[in-house]
Amino acid sequence: MTTELVRHPSDFGLGIPQHPSRLTPASTTQSICGFCSTGCSLNIHRDASGQAINLSPDPAYPVNLGMACPKGWEALTPLAATDRLTTPLLRNKITGLLEPVSWPVALAAFVENFKRIQQTHGPHALSFLSTGQIVMEEMALLGALAKFGMGMLHVDSNTRQCMATSHVAYKQSFGFDAPPFSYADFEESDALIFIGANPCIAHPIMWQRVMMNKRKPEIIVIDPRRTETAVAATLHVPLLPKSDLTLLYGFAHLLIQRGAVQRDFIDAHTSNYPAFASFLAAFTPERVSTETGLPVETLHRVVEIIATKERVSFWWTMGVNQGHESTRTAQAIINLALMTGNIGRPGTGANSITGQCNAMGSRLFGNASSLLGGYDFANDAHRTHVAAILGIDAQKIPSEKSWAYDQIIDGIDSGAIKGLWVIATNTAHSWINQKRFPELRRKLEFMVVQDMYATTETAQMADLVLPAAGWGEKEGVFINSERRLGVSRKVSRAPGEALSDFAIFQLVAEAWGCGDMFRQWSSPEAAFRILRELTRGQPCNITGIEGYDHIQHSGGIQWPYPADSSSQLPALGSKLGSHRRLFTDGHFYTADQRAVFHFDEPRPMPEPPDKAYPFLLNTGRGSSAQWHTGSRTNKSDVLVKLAPTSLYVEINPADAARLGIANNDDVLVSSRRGDAEAFAVVTSTVQPGQLFMPMHFDAVNRLTFPSFDPHSRQPSYKACAVRLARS
Repeated sequence: MTTELVRHPSDFGLGIPQHPSRLTPASTTQSICGFCSTGCSLNIHRDASGQAINLSPDPAYPVNLGMACPKGWEALTPLAATDRLTTPLLRNKITGLLEPVSWPVALAAFVENFKRIQQTHGPHALSFLSTGQIVMEEMALLGALAKFGMGMLHVDSNTRQCMATSHVAYKQSFGFDAPPFSYADFEESDALIFIGANPCIAHPIMWQRVMMNKRKPEIIVIDPRRTETAVAATLHVPLLPKSDLTLLYGFAHLLIQRGAVQRDFIDAHTSNYPAFASFLAAFTPERVSTETGLPVETLHRVVEIIATKERVSFWWTMGVNQGHESTRTAQAIINLALMTGNIGRPGTGANSITGQCNAMGSRLFGNASSLLGGYDFANDAHRTHVAAILGIDAQKIPSEKSWAYDQIIDGIDSGAIKGLWVIATNTAHSWINQKRFPELRRKLEFMVVQDMYATTETAQMADLVLPAAGWGEKEGVFINSERRLGVSRKVSRAPGEALSDFAIFQLVAEAWGCGDMFRQWSSPEAAFRILRELTRGQPCNITGIEGYDHIQHSGGIQWPYPADSSSQLPALGSKLGSHRRLFTDGHFYTADQRAVFHFDEPRPMPEPPDKAYPFLLNTGRGSSAQWHTGSRTNKSDVLVKLAPTSLYVEINPADAARLGIANNDDVLVSSRRGDAEAFAVVTSTVQPGQLFMPMHFDAVNRLTFPSFDPHSRQPSYKACAVRLARS
């Protein structure tokens, strides 16, 4: 199965166009894929007119080494979808329908309505919700335009739905949002521990890198569900849902008990360890076994591996990040790496796997919770410094950070926010407790959606829809999970009057009357030079990067890469050697250069099962051929054939027998918030009392419970109480 994930879809006999090796294109352009955070490089084959006609994975790129997952092979297909948005659409006040209008009319409607809202309700009555899918130059221009030019205060991106936890956890523990690893660590570990991660499905190229490990590693998967990755592991640890924090503290307790901590490293490079060690005394094997549902023997087996292997790496993604106590759970993983000295060396690390292609770029340059370049809105010196680089009045920069996504939604409910701009995301489908958003939409006076398609659930609710170019139709930089900057190139013409998001933001700035503030931002690469300067002296320093060609010719460049870094990269043509990890010297980004142990007592999940709703629902990725809400992957006949087309729910055989449910039966899954129709998949991959549903279908978020981590404000999509019955 893992081999098939990187085969070309034509190998499945699905009748797709000819493989590029059998064509004679006029030219080939390397470009970073625009789906997930892996950051694969694709060779885009173009005809004599410069139009992309097919693609193949880049064999000389240090990320994917000539491999691609199904989404990568089909990356060009969504661009040719028949429902592409080709002209602005404005809702007719009489008919209530979205109708084509010109760009001047669309921009006039945008400015007139949003300025009216500000004049009526105050300067902060506008907000935007953005994405981790657009390039970082677009993210930065949007954030700067909205906050410095248009006076918005509360803005956020849907990176809040996937990576806010890792951002906050790293920032508190290390002093900066700094994933420490390189993908080479997949191949150099003696033990890889995956917590709430299913890379077989979610990040198949990363899983292929694990399979290339020649050290005969132990692979441990900590997950309530027996996922595809768990099946391939040497040990599956099927804990009770949302008992991760207790389990991780239990591991730390046993490591101390057996004397398997690296006190030299702890004493030299960390702080707050004595308090953490004292706190752990309560997490005895007996308590942990009771609260996690795991045998004591399993706890000892995992700790034996951590204690005896030279190189141990810890990996997590949404199963950790999307939880009601997710930040402390991520930090419990970080604590394990710190206390065992498994950081800064090959094959080690506390390693967060990012979700979206540019969530890392959003974290650094989205200008939402952090000021551009990782600075602090509340710091006077930081605001003055950023303003000087941007050539703007420092008074234009707010001194407080934005509300988080859920707080913006609450702000719509309270009437504080009356105008909303949604860019390249599908809130009406993806937001937790989905039923609430359409109800709140009626409280907005004007909503703008900027997207490739007018057919998304969110676009259908808009007053104004702006046609945006997609991946492959514009240029800019993505930053992947291992901090590698890669260039996404324009290889196809956007249809009709669709424009790049960057160009749309420029037009909005001019129409709003603040265009002079952004004259320096004349192109994506000009914007990149501004962002590069903003990183000077920051942990994410990239002042040594000359430009897009430098990045591309180097096989991508990992930050930090300051101006004196030329010796850190191999010569051109040696791309495969370009891997760097952080904290090799044990120095972190805190004021005293010490990593900090953070911890809190575990809290019960907000909505446990009960008699009325006896099942616990888990959600996640369903197939390597599906992506998020399906707005792009559903445009590919190949990907549709490789993935389920109807919503299903996985149920344990014991539960199915008790309820009289057979495989493929139609069932109704209900929570206190809504219902979802599905067909039953009877399987032992889920434990008794638990269900699993794939997040790609819009009905799933009718069910999810709106709880949020108090530190990161990330939603907990992974646990809510439901009931199940035959339809």
